[in-house]
Amino acid sequence: MPKSRIISSQDQEPSVQLLDKKGFIPLYYQIQRALMEQIQSGQLSEGDPLASEEELSRYYQVSRMTARQALHGLKTKGYAFSEKGRGTFVTRPKLEKNILHLQGFTEDMRQRGMKASSRLLEQSVVKADDSLAEKLKLTSVDRVMRLRRLRLADGTPMAIEESNIPLMQFPGLDRIDFAKHSLYQTLRERYGVRVGYADEIIEALPATREEAELLTIPKRASILSISRIILTTQESPIEAACSRYRGDRYRASIRVPMTTIE
Repeated sequence: MPKSRIISSQDQEPSVQLLDKKGFIPLYYQIQRALMEQIQSGQLSEGDPLASEEELSRYYQVSRMTARQALHGLKTKGYAFSEKGRGTFVTRPKLEKNILHLQGFTEDMRQRGMKASSRLLEQSVVKADDSLAEKLKLTSVDRVMRLRRLRLADGTPMAIEESNIPLMQFPGLDRIDFAKHSLYQTLRERYGVRVGYADEIIEALPATREEAELLTIPKRASILSISRIILTTQESPIEAACSRYRGDRYRASIRVPMTTIE
């Protein structure tokens, strides 16, 4: 397919308007792919307006239906969104959170080619309340390390994580600076923890005022909340945690094994 430049609605006429109209690749997909290349290369940034159906139709000499399919494909893939009366705008695809794969934020971002960092919100030692004591099989006098961090990817706030870890199992854990160190790597390498599985509860919730400010999202915007209890291979609970992910950047995914359908 010849290279083409697709413009936003604020640009002038494009300098090149080439489509391969004799090939087997549908015209709408050629336009969609060129738009995606503009977004991925950074020529079109998040929040930039895209050309309208009418403008794309005129630029490429295609039908309004073809232009509409191209924009619809971008929205389906998570590269654009529309606002009634305003137009279509560039956005970033949501990150898939595989809920069947237990993985720390740092490793998750590394595999996506993004740099993970943290802002420490709280690191304290508190008595286990009734709820925590039940989850972690503790008494009301046992203490836990409470760790709250704002997690960032390439400098963008992505999630707020709260972890509660029983100190009786991990003495000295509260003296480690987790603004600089990975919690799970520390548990694995320093304390020899072998994680068996996690019990998780997933909810869609409105962001609190604090969450909205920390994640730089609108008040009461949707967030993906995952509450979990992590257990070792000996089925000993070692963490009660809750992660709040930006709903505009995350969605949960799951692969369901084949079962008998009746």
